[in-house]
Amino acid sequence: MLSTWMATWTAVVPVKPLSAAKTRLRGAVPEATHPGLVLAMARDTVAAVLACPAVAAVVAVCDDPLVRAGLVAAGATCLPDTPAAGLNAALTFGARAAAGAPVVALTADLPAMRPADLTVVLAEASRLGRRVFVPDLEGSGTVLLAAPAGLPLDPHFGPGSAAAHLRSGAVRLDGDWPGLRRDVDTAADLDAAGGLGLGTHTGEILCTRA
Repeated sequence: MLSTWMATWTAVVPVKPLSAAKTRLRGAVPEATHPGLVLAMARDTVAAVLACPAVAAVVAVCDDPLVRAGLVAAGATCLPDTPAAGLNAALTFGARAAAGAPVVALTADLPAMRPADLTVVLAEASRLGRRVFVPDLEGSGTVLLAAPAGLPLDPHFGPGSAAAHLRSGAVRLDGDWPGLRRDVDTAADLDAAGGLGLGTHTGEILCTRA
């Protein structure tokens, strides 16, 4: 069982406005359903994060009022994307809300993530006392970046982010966590996530897919 002191991580999850999010995923569901799919994946990601016993709070950085309402209902605190300067700026901004607590940044497209996998990763980050990152299943991207208390998050998400995070001094963790590492950018990714077991909200959207 995790010690009480470990339940202090603040998770930061940035989400684009629904009208601009997940353009490569368009066509996986009917166009009218696309915004609902993006929001459903974000809600499932937040729900899984909050179910991790090491996480004390989730801060979502987003401007879309529908996203904000949905994620507040899921238990997150929402901040506006005040920097409006891209993903890494949003993550750095959101990390300030942690007020010195350890911070874990995650993408909002992890509908098959299991809380137990996140628990293992955060325990390893705490044990090492260093920034750690988890690459996506392809190996070149990043789905998670964690910084123990006292260390800057220093995010380098974007193309080639795994190599960028490694260059920044973060430790790469390649565990057997297919749900955590299966981010969803394309229809093929969504099908693969479905094979791993989707969260409730994403599963409901796909059940109505025509």
